[in-house]
Amino acid sequence: MKIVDARFVTSAVDAGGIPRDGVAHVALVGRSNVGKSSLINALARNKNLARTSAAAGKTRLANLYRFDVNGGPGGPGRWSVYFADLPGYGYARGGRDSVEELRVISEAYFSFEGIAGVLHLVDARHPGLEPDVDASAWLTTLNVVTATLATKVDKLSRSERTRNLRELERQLGTAALPMSVVSGEGLDDLWTLIARLSRGRL
Repeated sequence: MKIVDARFVTSAVDAGGIPRDGVAHVALVGRSNVGKSSLINALARNKNLARTSAAAGKTRLANLYRFDVNGGPGGPGRWSVYFADLPGYGYARGGRDSVEELRVISEAYFSFEGIAGVLHLVDARHPGLEPDVDASAWLTTLNVVTATLATKVDKLSRSERTRNLRELERQLGTAALPMSVVSGEGLDDLWTLIARLSRGRL
């Protein structure tokens, strides 16, 4: 699999700003500073594609990136996918208020019929946070394929990793894919999932 091009397309403020060209969309959802921008950069193999910031809640729009790819799961040939970096929740208020904020901001985006899947990013260092649990429950109401990614596993010891991943599965009701943009762990498995979603193989 080869990334032919990866580029920022637009910041959509409403449903009218969402590209409708037949290319599948994969949405990234998670708390502020969970690593959504860093993950996009890692997938692009370009650390400057998506801006990262230490300021929580910096991303206030659905920032859309288009990737054009050759090959991968599903066979040879060129295919494309949009990644939608949605606003981080939990930056100002905790618990259900934060999830309500996510719902209000992104409901126009999730009304779009071209969504192939959702990547729900959670910080592996902090399993079972109430905003993550509530967001996970909300995502199950969307009738869209959702994968949970446990980011920053490189910052955990082996015992912490095992314990926290087990706790995440218990709290969220699904196993989380361990991810590290530092070591690259999980990126190949994630690309396999993205390719299958985008090419209609799931």
